Amino acid sequence: MAPPNGFVSTREDAAARVAYLFSETILSIQPNLKAAPVVGFQHALDRMVYDKARGIVAKRGTLPSVNSVRYNADPFLTAVEELGKTSFVSITAASSTLPAAITHLAKLAKSPVVIHVSMSRDFADFSEITCLRQLGFTLIQSFSLREAQDLAIASHVLAIRTGKGVIHFFHQPEGEETPIPFEDINQIEQIFDRNALIYSKSEGSTVANNVYWNDAVRVVAQKPAKDSAAEEETNGEQANGAIDLTKVDYKTAGLFQATEAVFDLVRVAVGRTYKVFDYHGAVDANTALLIFGSSAHNFVTTIGHAGWADIYAKVGVITVRVYRPWSAEKLLTVIPRSVKRLGVLEQVHRQTTKWGPVLLDVISSLNNDLSKASAIPVVVGYQLGYLDSRTIHQALRGIVQNIRSETPIQNLMVGGRVSHNVDPEYRLKQPELETAYSKMLYNVFGDRLSILNALDKDDAGIPRTITSNPEYGFGAYLAKEDEKKMLVSKLQKSINQKLFTDQEINDLVLRWLLLYNEGSSKLSEVGAELISKLESDSSEIASELLNGRAFLLGTSAWIIGSDAWSYDLGTSGVHNVIASGKDVNVLIIDSQPYTARAAKDASRRKKDIGLYAMNYSNSYVASIAVYSSYTQALQAFIEADKFTGPSIVIAYLPYNEETDSALTVLQETKKAVDSGYWPLYRWDPRPDESGMPNFQLDSQALKKELKDFLERENYLSQVARRVPIFGENVAGSYGSELRSQQRKKAKDAYSKLLEGLTGPPLTILFASDGGNAENLAKRLQRRAKGRGLGAVVMAMDDFPVEDLNAEENLVIVAATAGQGEFPQNGRNFWEAVKSSTDLDLTSVNYAVFGLGDSHYWPRKQDKIYYNKPAKDLNHRLDILGAKRMVELGLGDAQDPDGYQTAYPEWEAELWQALNVDGIGAAVEEPAPLTNEDMKVQSNYLRGTIAESLNDQSTAAIAPSDFQVAKFHGVYLQDDRDIREQRKANGLEPAYYFMIRLRMSGGVATPAQWLAIDQIADDMGNHTFKVTTRATFQFHGVIKKKLKAAVKAINAALLDTIAACGDANRNVLCPGLPDNNALHKELNSLARFLSDHLLPTFTAYHEIWLTDGNDQKKLVAGNAVLDVEPLYGPSYLPRKFKIAMAVPPHNEVDIFAHDIGLITIVDEDGKLSGFNVVVGGGMGITHNNKNTYPRTGGMLGYIKKEDVVVLCEKIMLIQRDNGNRKDRKRGRLQYTIDDMGFDVFRQKVEESVGFKFENARPFSFESNIDHFGWVKDEQGLNHFTMFVENGRIADTPGLRMKTGLREIALAMKGEAEFRLTANQHVILCNVAEEDMPDIKRLLAEYKIDNQQFSGLRMSSSSCVAFPTCAVAMAESERYLPIFISKLESYLEELGLRHDSVILRMTGCPNGCVRPFLAEVALVGKAYGIYNLMLGGGYNGQRLNKLYRSSLNEEQALALLKPLFKRWALEREEGEHFGDYLIRAGVIKPTLDGSKFHDDVAEEDEE
Repeated sequence: MAPPNGFVSTREDAAARVAYLFSETILSIQPNLKAAPVVGFQHALDRMVYDKARGIVAKRGTLPSVNSVRYNADPFLTAVEELGKTSFVSITAASSTLPAAITHLAKLAKSPVVIHVSMSRDFADFSEITCLRQLGFTLIQSFSLREAQDLAIASHVLAIRTGKGVIHFFHQPEGEETPIPFEDINQIEQIFDRNALIYSKSEGSTVANNVYWNDAVRVVAQKPAKDSAAEEETNGEQANGAIDLTKVDYKTAGLFQATEAVFDLVRVAVGRTYKVFDYHGAVDANTALLIFGSSAHNFVTTIGHAGWADIYAKVGVITVRVYRPWSAEKLLTVIPRSVKRLGVLEQVHRQTTKWGPVLLDVISSLNNDLSKASAIPVVVGYQLGYLDSRTIHQALRGIVQNIRSETPIQNLMVGGRVSHNVDPEYRLKQPELETAYSKMLYNVFGDRLSILNALDKDDAGIPRTITSNPEYGFGAYLAKEDEKKMLVSKLQKSINQKLFTDQEINDLVLRWLLLYNEGSSKLSEVGAELISKLESDSSEIASELLNGRAFLLGTSAWIIGSDAWSYDLGTSGVHNVIASGKDVNVLIIDSQPYTARAAKDASRRKKDIGLYAMNYSNSYVASIAVYSSYTQALQAFIEADKFTGPSIVIAYLPYNEETDSALTVLQETKKAVDSGYWPLYRWDPRPDESGMPNFQLDSQALKKELKDFLERENYLSQVARRVPIFGENVAGSYGSELRSQQRKKAKDAYSKLLEGLTGPPLTILFASDGGNAENLAKRLQRRAKGRGLGAVVMAMDDFPVEDLNAEENLVIVAATAGQGEFPQNGRNFWEAVKSSTDLDLTSVNYAVFGLGDSHYWPRKQDKIYYNKPAKDLNHRLDILGAKRMVELGLGDAQDPDGYQTAYPEWEAELWQALNVDGIGAAVEEPAPLTNEDMKVQSNYLRGTIAESLNDQSTAAIAPSDFQVAKFHGVYLQDDRDIREQRKANGLEPAYYFMIRLRMSGGVATPAQWLAIDQIADDMGNHTFKVTTRATFQFHGVIKKKLKAAVKAINAALLDTIAACGDANRNVLCPGLPDNNALHKELNSLARFLSDHLLPTFTAYHEIWLTDGNDQKKLVAGNAVLDVEPLYGPSYLPRKFKIAMAVPPHNEVDIFAHDIGLITIVDEDGKLSGFNVVVGGGMGITHNNKNTYPRTGGMLGYIKKEDVVVLCEKIMLIQRDNGNRKDRKRGRLQYTIDDMGFDVFRQKVEESVGFKFENARPFSFESNIDHFGWVKDEQGLNHFTMFVENGRIADTPGLRMKTGLREIALAMKGEAEFRLTANQHVILCNVAEEDMPDIKRLLAEYKIDNQQFSGLRMSSSSCVAFPTCAVAMAESERYLPIFISKLESYLEELGLRHDSVILRMTGCPNGCVRPFLAEVALVGKAYGIYNLMLGGGYNGQRLNKLYRSSLNEEQALALLKPLFKRWALEREEGEHFGDYLIRAGVIKPTLDGSKFHDDVAEEDEE
């Protein structure tokens, strides 16, 4: 075998490498689970994993597994569990993690586990080792890098040969040591013969007893009888008896003899001798010092250099290499007989007993030698403090002077007294993700909050590892209860003895006592008044009472714990709190991800803490998840605080690593809540006078199921026992069973159908993403029936794979999703077929047709994604023995007729293969229903929406209604985070609706804002969004609340008519905070224009605005006839958008709209007219060069009085000339390009009856919002507030929604809200006298912060996942994360405050106008984006594709160097997009039709 080919330079690395080689599983206990910086042992372990290094004991074909576990997540319990799965387990840990794990370590000591322990780099506490002395471990200490390597090997050999645990510990000095070569495998094999391992599989035995060493003498592999002598040795007794080290039976020998035997094997292999104790110094020393601490090496070095005149010249030093088992015999052997004085120096931070444990071991050893020794040395104990090479000489002199005095002082402190500080990396710190809940507590309770086991708690020098324990927190609560009783007694005394002369104080004391006895929530309010009065009173009793000011305020006491309690509830802190009946609140954070729940060992089953607590009648219980419902979590905290008695709040916060993003936590939370794994509820055992039930279920998706069971069962524990979807302890998979039954039902129906068919059977399966594959499969079925075949069609996932071999003829039509993935309704089928080992398809005939886009992934390396599902399936069916009827057909979206180019020929070959090519006449097929058909057939947009709303069999509406409902401002969506999970459980998608408001001008009164806020809470998902068309959008509105939501919107004098659909949309008006008069005029015009172009269909009123008797309430108008004078029955070909801008600000992106009105003012600043641009549009289709974004072209100038008729005529021209056959080219931008711009201008001029004047001069400076306070020309104040991506929500760190609600309540006079097209909010028309209140609220809720980076404040995104049906990638939830990964780099470059327009979308439809941004990331697949560069900062120039199909790492790697070049090379005032063009990085897009030309990354063929 080759010699070592590398070096190690730290003891931790040396031990970690050996642990890897000798283990099947290594548990690396880490201070956190962040990716960087790598701490301690982890560096070497990561390297071994990266190199795929083979272990010595791992079973053939496997590699050792390295699992990182957080130090405060009960890691040693994980080790106990691992011993139930694997034979060889090692642990790497810091010494500070050991004391809290003693109960688990006692179990591990009886197994062949090796724990490598690194003592603190600064000032180690060796009591963390001595506290383990009675557990049964062999405790071995290393003193150098070389020793760490050798003794690590010895520790593993010893553990395996004896079947007992070993702890190998060492002090890791700062910095690196002189490197030594990697461990030599040849030398290891001299010590350890891996072929001598025997794995026993006997039933009922633990893993620890399943692995035996096959010794040279072939000891019988059976569990050895208990060795009483060995047990005694582990408790510190002397190890006596000579033994032949070459013939050791490790199963019967004592631990000490076994340890010496292994040391001797090491000596033979490596040539280095290791003894139990080492003596250093003069052989005739009269004084000896036994050192047990990290300074041992310094003492040895100093003694070794002692001169004859030094006071410590005749002093020897003893070091301990094997602390347990303790050998008195070996100790006495190394102490020279000349020694008269023996000092024992123990390095501990906090002495808890008069005599140290090592001192007692030494004294015991000397007492056992009374018969042999002529004189017993005088033993003096010392506490060893912090020493370094500069202070060691002085310390030694002091030690020797004391020990040689006639009456030496015992327990003298030597060195600096250092406070208890664990390794900096291991200092207790709450994971950043978990601060979500603590922030909520601080926000709710403020100064009243008392976290009894807070991590920053400083309690009389008690280590934080203790004060942070929940059990300690409960003890602290009991102590504070005694203090509170004393305070109450003093208050009562002050009243009884009339100690206060101020009657107002007496009244407040009486009120406080009364409220205290009642448990009133007003206690804090009266307490604050009382404190204020006491502070002005100089009496002694006032001073005493003020010492308890926290109690006077009515403290909200909380203990924070983890789900570790849920494994043994009967002995946990939860049980103690509940049983006590005390008024204390417990917050339990469960961080186990839903998707990782099945990976947990079944032997470690979690109990349901909520159900456990509810079985008591004295506890408030809530189950919350802040990333599912912030409002419900907030309500639970408030209710828990008000409850008199124990309150248990179980909070869900799932994450795998602390670096997990909030997005990951959100997705895991939604899966858990939707599936029922984590139900949201509140339980108050007190009878409610209002008649509300004790149990409030807040999980919307499960409300009906649990209600049904709760009506039949009168206590919740029965629900948990009988309903498998409630709780985690599930006997089987409910979803899988349901899915199986559905498949069986479908198969039975299929069989019955075949009975009535005479022709040969044909099964057609499809996997469809956008509907094309499904439509094609259904058309194929109709044609097959026309030829006499018994054809059935269904989605691939609806077909039971186990019945596949019974099919005769099988056809599969498969589309392509994402990066060559199967569509969602085919993934389970494919996984089953791919992984099956018993499918025999030799009797099956098959054909496959695929739908894909050869240019969707243009890079050469990505060509494999083209039609990958069809190719994979075709190949797999062939391997399984099926007979191919027709060669694989591949439909390409890039062909002239799309997939239809290749399909006819493939279908003809299929009929020929089935021998039906000459049978039957052509089947008359219904033409596909287009959007145009749906509009015309909808009876002026009624459709069957009313019937769909009443259909309780589904949470959705009919597909045709989905298209029609858009005109009503309603979109059908579903939660895409849990779509696949629900499908796997046999459930339909979690459907809900988006509602968009028509709010032209973007202005809302305070009353309207409050109404919107309330609707979001009562009927939506507790958030609402400011859109890029300056209106509001609700998400998460379920069907049964949809009508009520639309009614409530109309009640607020707003509506949703034509907020979506093929009509004129919301008319944009700039916010203009610095020009109030002009804003009023433009806003009035925007409203008038919107009303003028509004569809007049009465279906809106019929469907949404009826009372209980279905009587119409005509809110938005009095139209009664079904007539559309402007639109006609088919409305417009596509959506139509109008916007206004006021130079020099272009925050509306005026060139991106069908009509852009550039405001022109006269010399007095009054509106005179508009420059008109037309034909702007953003939507494209990836890699479809027939689609492109376009900036509007200039028609010319018109007077203001002509603007309404002009907009109407342009819209009507589009109505009559727009492309209704191809919706991708249905916008005005394509109409103009097809017609020609000059022809279009002429047609408009003919329609309006006048010609355009030459455009007036104008210029734009930016298209961003300008944040902060401004004063307008009328003296009113306006504040533009940054709202990231437009989302108005409450989060643990920022209660924006609550803050804006409070501001709306505080607004007076003409104050109003204005929304911007960049998704921000302006607080407008604030009078000077109201400024203090508004500023106070802005500051209180932290929404006055404008200190964000220029990049972040210039960014925007669409919604995308999880609600948008067409999203391909994340956007709103991901953009803040992406920006955070750029900001620190930009700050290094000095670019923190430089504005760069960055926009992100989940698809190419262009909702946030990405193609005008300087930098845009346009989603292409999940986690994959096209990078667009070179847009104009003023919104005047389109960007262009720079690189396609990038992941995050690739995008950052491209952007960072470009930002650096800009920082170094830019000209004065040059914006990023302009620089990129000047530097030749990207070419400018001067015309939309040239968008696809000259891209930086051409498609590769």
